[in-house]
Amino acid sequence: MGAEALLKKEVAVAEAPIVVGLQPSALVDHVARVDWSLLHQISGEHGGSIPVKIHVLSCHDDDDDDDDSAYVKTLAGGSVANTVRGLRSGFGISSGIIGACGDDEQGVLFVHNMNFNGVDLSRLRKKKGHTAQCVCLVDDLGNRTMRPCLSNAVKVQAEELTKEDFKGSKWLVLRYAILNLEVIQEAILLAKQEGLLVSLDLASFEMVRNFKQPLLKLLESGNIDLCFANEDEATELLRGEQNADPEAAVEFLAKCCQWAVVTLGSDGCIAKHGNQIARVPAIGEAKAKDATGAGDLFASGFLYGVIKGMTLEQCCQVGACSGGSVVRSLGGELTLENLHWMNKHMQIMNLLTPNTAK
Repeated sequence: MGAEALLKKEVAVAEAPIVVGLQPSALVDHVARVDWSLLHQISGEHGGSIPVKIHVLSCHDDDDDDDDSAYVKTLAGGSVANTVRGLRSGFGISSGIIGACGDDEQGVLFVHNMNFNGVDLSRLRKKKGHTAQCVCLVDDLGNRTMRPCLSNAVKVQAEELTKEDFKGSKWLVLRYAILNLEVIQEAILLAKQEGLLVSLDLASFEMVRNFKQPLLKLLESGNIDLCFANEDEATELLRGEQNADPEAAVEFLAKCCQWAVVTLGSDGCIAKHGNQIARVPAIGEAKAKDATGAGDLFASGFLYGVIKGMTLEQCCQVGACSGGSVVRSLGGELTLENLHWMNKHMQIMNLLTPNTAK
């Protein structure tokens, strides 16, 4: 635990980041292009994210920035990590992450990648043990199927969280996960005591399907201010209801949250805030190279818009720009080329870009 104290000491005098994300286990993604023949050989539904119990073998990309030529790209991952990294590197919003990484090679990689992108790591605990990993399998259509390995991975526990993890920040970003429910609940409790707003991502359609009741209880608590769901998650949330379309899901979520957003892939998104409803089309090519991180980076853009006081429609448009940019290459982070593409489309739409934001 000495490394934990070292991380905190290095940034003790730093101002608290505007956004902190809770990802109990730091995670490293191994993103690979595969064909359908391999996807048919693995258990679970395509497009989902079900945990596996074996450790992924350590693998690395070829250090080539051209994502099209890399068979495997290894980088810091996880929905929350993708979102806070996108906020910092893509939009200049100070962001930090709360969680734990192992003292292994993957932990070093996670720290290096997040640190390189300017994410505040003063709330990241370093523990003896394994860092979580995830294989992201991307087919020819750009659809991704994820198989995370969280077994034996180090994680931050509920009792380790303190008010100092949240003090001075404005937003807490979360991803729903039944295995992390206790630490999520504690984080929300402490965050609300410090006056933070809370954003929740519904994670995956399997998570919603299999653990719907705890999720509903979390939503109905009134402590979730902003909720993101994709179309599949929204369908699962309302499964069994007479009307289970995205519009109905937005209305349902808006009863529990200040902001409710349902992303619709190539069809854009629909969102509600108070009495306002916005429908915004997707931005970019119809064919994505890799959908990994699309929803996470949409959340980065939407949060940037909220923080900057934009209208609901503008928040959705920025989210569409950032989500549309990340699918242009392999992996869930913004490359320099993607960042230029995003800023160009924001300028075309007369949106406040990070370069002009104050």
